[in-house]
Amino acid sequence: MQPSRRTVRFRLGLVAATITALVAAGLTIITPALAADTPLSQNRPATASSSQGAGYGAGAAFDGDNGTRWSSASADPQWIQVDLGATATLSQVVLRWEGAYAKAYKIQASTNGTTWTDLYSTTNSTGGTQTHTLTGTGRYVRMHGTTRATGYGYSLWEFQVYGTGGATTTPRPKPTFTDEVTHHEFQANCSWTANRPDDPIVYPGLPGASHMHTFVGNRTTNANSTASSLLGGGTSCTNPHDRSAYWFPSFYKGDQLVQPVGDQVIYYKSGILNYWQVQPFPQGLRFVVGSPTATLAEFRDSPGAVEGFECGDLSRSWDIPTSCVPGSQVNVRYQAPSCWDGVNLDSPDHKRHMSYPENGYCPPSHPVAVPMLEFKIAFPASGDLSQARLASGRGYTWHYDFFNAWDDPAILDALVTHCINGGLQCNPRGYDLYKPHRGAALTENFELP
Repeated sequence: MQPSRRTVRFRLGLVAATITALVAAGLTIITPALAADTPLSQNRPATASSSQGAGYGAGAAFDGDNGTRWSSASADPQWIQVDLGATATLSQVVLRWEGAYAKAYKIQASTNGTTWTDLYSTTNSTGGTQTHTLTGTGRYVRMHGTTRATGYGYSLWEFQVYGTGGATTTPRPKPTFTDEVTHHEFQANCSWTANRPDDPIVYPGLPGASHMHTFVGNRTTNANSTASSLLGGGTSCTNPHDRSAYWFPSFYKGDQLVQPVGDQVIYYKSGILNYWQVQPFPQGLRFVVGSPTATLAEFRDSPGAVEGFECGDLSRSWDIPTSCVPGSQVNVRYQAPSCWDGVNLDSPDHKRHMSYPENGYCPPSHPVAVPMLEFKIAFPASGDLSQARLASGRGYTWHYDFFNAWDDPAILDALVTHCINGGLQCNPRGYDLYKPHRGAALTENFELP
């Protein structure tokens, strides 16, 4: 039953009287946080003129965590900016400075990220936490520091932008579990299906146009494969919902084709520091990692972590080892870019719609964090490998292709949410052997609970 107006007026009066009494007694009133208290800038794509290194990227100032920070190079001037996703009416910014603060700086807004309007400026800042009321509009907001207060760079724990408008999507919230986070991944274990001189991404509709590739995952992958044909195909993956196609240059020992044996491990991981922001791949996304024309330096110095080739006690070799302990096998590991432009499922070079993170955060040009794939392929080759090669050439021409085709997006979303966002080390059904109390993403039949 709804309360009468008289009852509501009485209750409001009682609350007001109580607050007045508490204030008179010198006590602090703590009000519950409202949804509007979340800044428009939180977890939005950010960039900066420089950063001190990994872990101190621009995104650290917009992650809602007062324990992480952006830190710039020790030089003037420097700037840090955030993309709100759409034009917003701005009302306030809050700067939480670390000890290395700006003595002189401006708060600026822009509609295009190029032309800036000053909304606030100071030449005698004292650091700490500073709140500034603003009047203006813009999609991009930045702090432009011109004079440092110390011999260090500029450093912000948090840079919060408030107002109305901006992006309409809500970032995934940071999880509240208390387990120590050492991993954020799950495995897609898929075995060999075929060897074909095909590449449906680079040479679509042209059978035989490519060097020899070894395919795992989808059993129907060939030069004519499309997103729809893959969804209708079978799979060699442990999880039957993974109809994705994975392929890489075939491995030869002399003229002998060396087939990978058993399940090959393809990790789905977080490539960014804020692992809870990773989203599932969109259906039909495809890309190429590495290059068949790469030099040793290009392979070794790839923006992603490169484990390279390993066998026995040998690791981080940038070419196929010339010999391996008899009975061992050659493993190769190479990480893919994990930031998507949010628009294109492919691009002319099959790469530019993807980007590697910068200092642990996705750049504004590629704001959507998706799973970072890491192929770990094992070839049963040992002994004298002086004649070993890839179909594309030397070992450093290692590359691979991915064509996303999970037949039920909800299954992939459940694995990403439970394992990557949840900070777990999962098997193909989303179960972490070391944290059994967290349960599994899927049933033993690989279905949603």
